[in-house]
Amino acid sequence: MLRIALLSSALVAGLFLSAKAQSVSTTVGPLDVAAVDAVVARTLKAFNVPGIAVAVVKDGQVVMSKGYGVSSLTTKTPVDANTLFGIASNTKAFTTAALGLLVEAGKLRWDDKVTDYIPEFKMYDPYVTAEFTVRDLLTHRSGMGLGAGDLMFFPDSTDFTIKDVIHNLRYFKPVSSFRSKYDYDNNLYLVAGEVVTRVAGQPWADFVETRLLKPLGMSRSATLFSRLPDPTNVIDGHGPVEGTVRVIRRDLGTVGAAAGGMYSSVADLSKWAMMLVGGPGAPASLLKPKTQHELWSAQTILPVGPVPAAYLPYSYNTHFAAYGLGWVLRDVRGYKEVSHTGGQIGMVTKVTLLPELHLGIIVLTNQESGAAFTAITNTIEDHYLGMTGLDRVKLMADLTAASKATDGKATADVWKQVAAATKKPPSGPIIRLFWAATTMPGWVM
Repeated sequence: MLRIALLSSALVAGLFLSAKAQSVSTTVGPLDVAAVDAVVARTLKAFNVPGIAVAVVKDGQVVMSKGYGVSSLTTKTPVDANTLFGIASNTKAFTTAALGLLVEAGKLRWDDKVTDYIPEFKMYDPYVTAEFTVRDLLTHRSGMGLGAGDLMFFPDSTDFTIKDVIHNLRYFKPVSSFRSKYDYDNNLYLVAGEVVTRVAGQPWADFVETRLLKPLGMSRSATLFSRLPDPTNVIDGHGPVEGTVRVIRRDLGTVGAAAGGMYSSVADLSKWAMMLVGGPGAPASLLKPKTQHELWSAQTILPVGPVPAAYLPYSYNTHFAAYGLGWVLRDVRGYKEVSHTGGQIGMVTKVTLLPELHLGIIVLTNQESGAAFTAITNTIEDHYLGMTGLDRVKLMADLTAASKATDGKATADVWKQVAAATKKPPSGPIIRLFWAATTMPGWVM
């Protein structure tokens, strides 16, 4: 969904992607929860985040599930494991799982044409329209530009309907050839949600809640804020406004639900993660192995860049990265990592799975700092990958500072050009919304 990045994607992408071999510890002990507590406390302060919730599942058990800080700077209510956050684009994995259930039922195939189910679907190019498949809706390779058309449902002051979104896709001129290039997209996930609606014979929201959330016991979660059964323990979103972190008005839009509308807690998402990664005591999978394999198979290649020498100790020795069906895939120190991030106004989140280790890491925040969830996620991942002595909080703080300095110079240069063109000094604030290209899992939203 909305993807707000504080660091340049090129710098962050290079940080964790390296082909230099490193030694890995063969023995990993239990997670030191107190040490994680200390890292989260530093993260709250370093990135000015009011509240964070963290959960870790391993071998079919919940290792930790905790809240930190406050859910709102207005109410000062403490965050706990049941506090609800907007998980934004982590919703996409539920949409692809819903489609997977319909594939299993024989009601559609991944490579069916979209027009088989939505006859009015039309892209700019007639050939692309004719060839566009359900799989293409999910893999960010349509040829449209990064974030094209998102203003049709963001912010929630717009009045577009799903019918309008589908109709208007025909007007977006491509910036690359069909299936040739990765450009993150939300609108085609809205179309995917409409495919679920038409094939299942019930709204996407109802299908996801009855076929995925309820069977897993995710009783506090819902596909939209307005559908929450109990909205009393819900975070407020926060973001920097004129240099101060403040509560931001909640986005109550409904059209973008299938791309990023869900609300959930780390307690509920732990059940989702355990179902996916398995292990002794984990819930029975709602998906057949073939379906889960398809969701986690590479569909669209993502670039893997070199790491500056100073950051090699922090590298996960990644060689390949790709987008699957609602998930980002890469290799980390010999293991397959399956992850996604999400960003709504005032909140960003990340879910990370290492299926071979039966490991899941969930970090939900109520501020717009991706550096915060990256520092915590990578600290926990370091433990299970046998990497020690790395201060992820300091690293991300240093990178954030460097990025702000670069952005500040770029902003000043733009204002100089404006002043020269208008022959008068600039005034007023600049609001910068970055739709950062997804080149590594920490920044997909």
